[in-house]
Amino acid sequence: MQKPKKILNDPKEVVPELIDGLVNAYHGKIRKLESVGALVKTSLSDKKVGLLIGGGSGHEPLFGGFIGENMADGAACGQIFAAPSPDIILQTTRVLDQGNGVLYLYGNYAGDNMNFDIAAEMAAEAGIATKTVRVWDDVASATHEKMQDRRGIAGDLLVIKIAGGVSAKVKDLAEVHRVTCKARDLTRSMGVAVAAGSIPETGEPTFELPQDEIEIGMGLHGEPGVSREKMLPADALVDRMLERLIVDLPFQTEDEVCLLINDLGATTFMELLIVNRRAHQLLGAKGIKIYDTIIGSHCTCQEMSGFSITMMKLDEELKEYYDMPAASLGFSKM
Repeated sequence: MQKPKKILNDPKEVVPELIDGLVNAYHGKIRKLESVGALVKTSLSDKKVGLLIGGGSGHEPLFGGFIGENMADGAACGQIFAAPSPDIILQTTRVLDQGNGVLYLYGNYAGDNMNFDIAAEMAAEAGIATKTVRVWDDVASATHEKMQDRRGIAGDLLVIKIAGGVSAKVKDLAEVHRVTCKARDLTRSMGVAVAAGSIPETGEPTFELPQDEIEIGMGLHGEPGVSREKMLPADALVDRMLERLIVDLPFQTEDEVCLLINDLGATTFMELLIVNRRAHQLLGAKGIKIYDTIIGSHCTCQEMSGFSITMMKLDEELKEYYDMPAASLGFSKM
């Protein structure tokens, strides 16, 4: 397999250079912490519950692109596809703590779980209260009975949006945690890959897939999905994915949802719009109301070709926070 062409300098300097690029793009609204891979707002509200998101780099704009007004206050950035270290997380926690504690929000992966848990223990020793929400929206990665074993994928974005809203209005860490958990538990995602991404330092693909096949339920790092099949037309593929999503919560007639059609890295906007067309048709036929539609590159894996579909069920409480104006590089709700 031919290695992909990438616009890089030294492949070993990808993460610090992309972090510098993020800082430049925010025009003074965020800063990099000295000597660690972490980004924080330059201005933090007094007594605000801090919202710290994070995980491996290589999924941009997740996570560093979701810092901003009514979004995250900081992001702990690991190496490519690797969890940030406990030290990075702890240093960022110290900066974000304004006296009311810090909420940790990240995808449910073993390395992230371990390192954020270690950082939480160290923060407690330093007198900083923390609570954790692990996003586990990927329905393909474990059964409904083993929900807590599921991976976090593009649903991170919608949960961050709710967490950003509630943490901007509510100064009680336990309440911010409750609402964010509610949002997480009402979110479901599923992805499909048609071509692999790669690791910048080596150029090697994250998985191998024959030219005429797709992998339904493929994970964000190339983890196996639920089935590998011959290529399907867009409508048939969307139908398969949505049927799996709908029954999992389950989503029902008269439910209102936010629909996210996410590019995994190299899928064209044209293709995403065709996917969105079919998703609206199918959900409309089932009486599921689409409150908002988001389409674009939000949670990626380098040049992986494919997409994911995410739905979050909204009630009146979640709408209140979802509707708060948000501004970040990776998301804007006008």
